[in-house]
Amino acid sequence: MAQDENLKYTPENITSLGKDDIFVFGSNLAGIHAGGAARVAYERFGAIMGQGVGIQGQSYAIPTMQGGVDTIKPYVDEFIALAREWDQNTFYVTRIGCGIAGFTDEEIAPLFAEALELYNVRLPESFVKIIRSNKNLK
Repeated sequence: MAQDENLKYTPENITSLGKDDIFVFGSNLAGIHAGGAARVAYERFGAIMGQGVGIQGQSYAIPTMQGGVDTIKPYVDEFIALAREWDQNTFYVTRIGCGIAGFTDEEIAPLFAEALELYNVRLPESFVKIIRSNKNLK
């Protein structure tokens, strides 16, 4: 079975998770989870106020508010490494950086290109389309 037949995307609005699911959201380094997906992570999935990076409850914070795309990439790489190790979990990546932080899907999606091959990472459909078009894949 080809990977495409199994491909699932992160839902637009996540209101609940299974016990092994992790909500991946854009944060700020100070961990002030006041708006957007960060607020959802705080209110529903165990994000910790004051913690701007990494795993917390059933959520994972990737900082997006500290500068340009180049400052986000190391945090995305760290996340992808964790997702490879924690293969019993399913990670639902939101459109990190594309809300309050003000980046476009075209700027952020390529950072997640390596995650496309991971069976336990769900990406937003817009990210998948951009990554595939960049790789000239259909």
